[in-house]
Amino acid sequence: MTDADAGDGGGSDDPEPDVDVLVVARRAVASGPVCDACLGRLVADRSFGLRNEERGRALRTTIALEDDEPYESPEVADCWVCEGLCGEFDALAERVVAELEGIEFDTYQLGSRVPPLLEENEQLLREEVGLDPVDGAHGEDLRKELNREVGRRVGARTETEVDFGRPQVQVTLDVAVGDETTVEVDINSLAIYGRYRKLKRMVPQTEWPCSACGGSGRQHGVGPCPECDGAGYRYRTSVEQEVAPVLVEAHRGREGVFHGAGREDVDALMVGTGRPFVLEVEAPHRRRTDLDALEREINEASEDIEVVGLRYATHDMVERVKELEATKTYRMVVAFEEAVDEADLQAALDELRGATVEQRTPNRVDHRRADLVRTRTVHDISGSTTDDEHATLVVHGDGGLYVKELVSSDEGRTEPSLAGLLGVDAEVTALDVMAVTGVEEPFEDPDFLLDEDAVNGAGGRDPDAWTEGIPEGRASSVVTERASTEDAIAPVEPGAEEDPSE
Repeated sequence: MTDADAGDGGGSDDPEPDVDVLVVARRAVASGPVCDACLGRLVADRSFGLRNEERGRALRTTIALEDDEPYESPEVADCWVCEGLCGEFDALAERVVAELEGIEFDTYQLGSRVPPLLEENEQLLREEVGLDPVDGAHGEDLRKELNREVGRRVGARTETEVDFGRPQVQVTLDVAVGDETTVEVDINSLAIYGRYRKLKRMVPQTEWPCSACGGSGRQHGVGPCPECDGAGYRYRTSVEQEVAPVLVEAHRGREGVFHGAGREDVDALMVGTGRPFVLEVEAPHRRRTDLDALEREINEASEDIEVVGLRYATHDMVERVKELEATKTYRMVVAFEEAVDEADLQAALDELRGATVEQRTPNRVDHRRADLVRTRTVHDISGSTTDDEHATLVVHGDGGLYVKELVSSDEGRTEPSLAGLLGVDAEVTALDVMAVTGVEEPFEDPDFLLDEDAVNGAGGRDPDAWTEGIPEGRASSVVTERASTEDAIAPVEPGAEEDPSE
């Protein structure tokens, strides 16, 4: 193929082999001083196992041999295309490594922003040699080479691996011509999975800022807020506040985001096998520590909650915890307006067992939730009277089943209901959540856990094992399936309401 035959080769739809690499190389060399990397980048789609600098040097050598002329290669700093950038790969990698100091990571990804001037130079070179300036079929652009060459050097220096999915750190080089290049480091969050039990009532799952002062602890900037006594929170603590600080500090993170598999009402205990959750540590500078020790630290410091089975998880576990379809098991104390016969109670429970229930948004939450009618299934329900006007029930139902309204009917907004079937007003006076169980599969799927040996999750254990290691004085607060109802159930404190931050 002659120079004339090559014509505007890259600008056509001709297949890749029609581009003569030596013709391209001769035109590039004739355009002015072009470094080996910029020369080789024009034919980066050819052959494998070669860096662009090696391709360029090979082309320049071939031209010198074919023309029987002395071999000459310009200084990288004199290259009119990259203006010396291709000679800065080592220095840029060292800059990145310095910025990563003190950050623990196993995977990374490096990206860059190249100055428009250099992108324009590259387009001019492609036009000069007869390649379409925006055609991706031939060669590659400067930014892609920069990412790869600096990236592989960073990986070699830090002994880490590139990850094009969700790396633990994302590095961005903002390249400047005639000025200092800046390095931006984003640390992706770390997911820690576990289950929690809430041992005391009136503890929300996540922090609940005081609505009177907006969480400031002061009202009108004059003095402490009388509603929260200056604390800034409606309740003195939450599951999140008991768990997050320990895990965030241990991983040297910026903050923690708590994700639960649903949430219990503020006045309910979460006992039995516990509720799955993920604590997402934002910007962690440490990614591995002794989770067993942190678990003990949390449990020894808190009288309100405890966590079990902490382990590192993939980021996908966040969505899994929030979206996996699950059923819930509850135990409750019910008070009747008048005496109820045991036989009548059993007949009503038989009617509810397996029933499909229609529930309009309850009165207690309709101020912040859409007024909808939801359909849920009662998979199982059992119980017995403890005296003429009280009973203890265990309910296993779909996630999202309003069990308090299943008992009370909520002025007819839930049908059928225990109160409706008995013809007697009924109210849940104490509630314990006993289990949160995945419908199709368990939450603790090993594909979502980073520790290969941590496959036997909390959901697969004998619930009795969850009481091991609990101080004797608190054992009665921790309910397992064999615990007596009297130990587990306590009266609801006045003013109880559902946690609003679901």
